[in-house]
Amino acid sequence: MATILVLNGPNMNLLGRREPGHYGAQSLPEINKRLTALAKDLGLKVQFFQSNAEHELVERVHKALDEAIRFIIINPAALTHTSVALRDALAATALPFIEVHLSNIHAREAFRRTSYFSDLAAGVISGLGAVGYELALRAVAHHIEKHKDS
Repeated sequence: MATILVLNGPNMNLLGRREPGHYGAQSLPEINKRLTALAKDLGLKVQFFQSNAEHELVERVHKALDEAIRFIIINPAALTHTSVALRDALAATALPFIEVHLSNIHAREAFRRTSYFSDLAAGVISGLGAVGYELALRAVAHHIEKHKDS
């Protein structure tokens, strides 16, 4: 059974309370609970990690390589627009990942329109709210099934 790592960056621990007009009313534990159920249905395992500290996210990506994580779903949050270190960690491990954003980063402030990750990502889901994580997990399952004999 493939294991998928779901990473969330700074301030994602405040989901449900933080700017619900942009980020929705669901909390991160609620999103994770839904992903756990969906993963079971898809025959996948999920692990979750959230940090407000860039170095902890970098270290978690490094650790994923040693754990045989098959895919990463990442919402880098504000680090999307600033973190060369996290980008380099993802590039160095060469683990496939899908970048997820709850809000449409292209319809917001100009600085949010630049992602340091999108060009490395297997895919990007932006602006679909919490369901974006579920769509990403379904895409991961499809990718794994498609490449199971590779």
